[in-house]
Amino acid sequence: MPILYGVPSFCEFAIYSPVRQTRTIVRHVALAGLAALALVGCSGEDEGRGGERPAPEVGFVVVQAKSVPVSVELAGRIAAFEMSEVRPQVTGIIRRRFFAEGALVRAGQTLYEIDPRLYRAATAEASANLNSAIANAEATRIRAERLKPLADAQAVSLQEYVDAAAAARQAAAAVQQGRAQVQTADVNLQFTRVPAPITGRIGRSLFTVGALVTGNQADPLAVIQGVDPVFVDIQQSSAELLTLRRSLAQGGSVPASAEVSLILEDGSEYGPRGVVQFSEVMVNAATGTVTLRARFANPQGLLLPGMFVRARFDQAINTNAILVPQAALSRSARGEASVFVVDAQNRATERQVTADRALGSDWVVTKGLKPGDKVIVQGLAKVTPNSPVRAVPASKPQVIGSPPPPKRG
Repeated sequence: MPILYGVPSFCEFAIYSPVRQTRTIVRHVALAGLAALALVGCSGEDEGRGGERPAPEVGFVVVQAKSVPVSVELAGRIAAFEMSEVRPQVTGIIRRRFFAEGALVRAGQTLYEIDPRLYRAATAEASANLNSAIANAEATRIRAERLKPLADAQAVSLQEYVDAAAAARQAAAAVQQGRAQVQTADVNLQFTRVPAPITGRIGRSLFTVGALVTGNQADPLAVIQGVDPVFVDIQQSSAELLTLRRSLAQGGSVPASAEVSLILEDGSEYGPRGVVQFSEVMVNAATGTVTLRARFANPQGLLLPGMFVRARFDQAINTNAILVPQAALSRSARGEASVFVVDAQNRATERQVTADRALGSDWVVTKGLKPGDKVIVQGLAKVTPNSPVRAVPASKPQVIGSPPPPKRG
């Protein structure tokens, strides 16, 4: 048989040589298997490239407008409810002191005693002068009464009676002057015992026993401060106060109760709550702040005048605020806040919002959202802007499949 050039057919191989026929069949079967595997692999790769990935599942919450308090935390300083400087009213030497420095004193309690001997003598002298004036007034009165009928009968001259009556009136006026001098001497004698003007805690004594004090000296003997209750002077910037008043005027907020809580210097919270009593009517030109004054009960004396504190209170209630879980909000490098919202086409849309403060586990959003928006709170790692999503309520439980059975060797 002639040899054919080219690729021989199966029949030709079978006629030509039995051994070669067997080897050729095996080779063609192997090549066909490899080609089939290659075609299957290429077909799967093409299907993976051409097919669409399913939309990721995300959880959302529907936000609603709520009434949220507008809380502020401002610096404050404790001030005494009452303060009085203990000053002497008379001149003399301090003989005794009747209080312990730093103790609580009551109004009217004697604090110091000034040497009273000179004032006792002045009181005795004024009393003696009064008695002399009373005796003289009695004599002149009797003489004027005796001369009156004689003057009417023209037994004595009328001028003599007029002089006697005038002397009697002068003597009566001298009695009044004497009584006033006695009262003045008594008051000065009482001033030798210096009382506490108010009830409060007294500081250190600035004058000791044996010191000379005067009635018109500049320095007080001691200072008493009323510490139950106390005032807290709170400083708020005029810009913040202006923003609050505009919000109240536009109707977006309503006034809140003026209850205040205090944060002490060590970070702990003071138990009793206070009440804002008034606000200054002018702005401090040096600091640009307005002073708010709150009143606090201080039965244990924990708050001391001059102490710095932080005051936290609700100035107003925002009736149009929207609460968004903190996990749903992200911020850019410049601090701009944004959330992802599911739109009508089930796409994740990024939206810029204004969230200046947190309330518990939520952000308070004042701009950028409206009631009814669906904010994505779960599955944010799988979301890209304007991409389709499969949105489900965030409260929907997740379906977790059972783990595969262990392999047996």
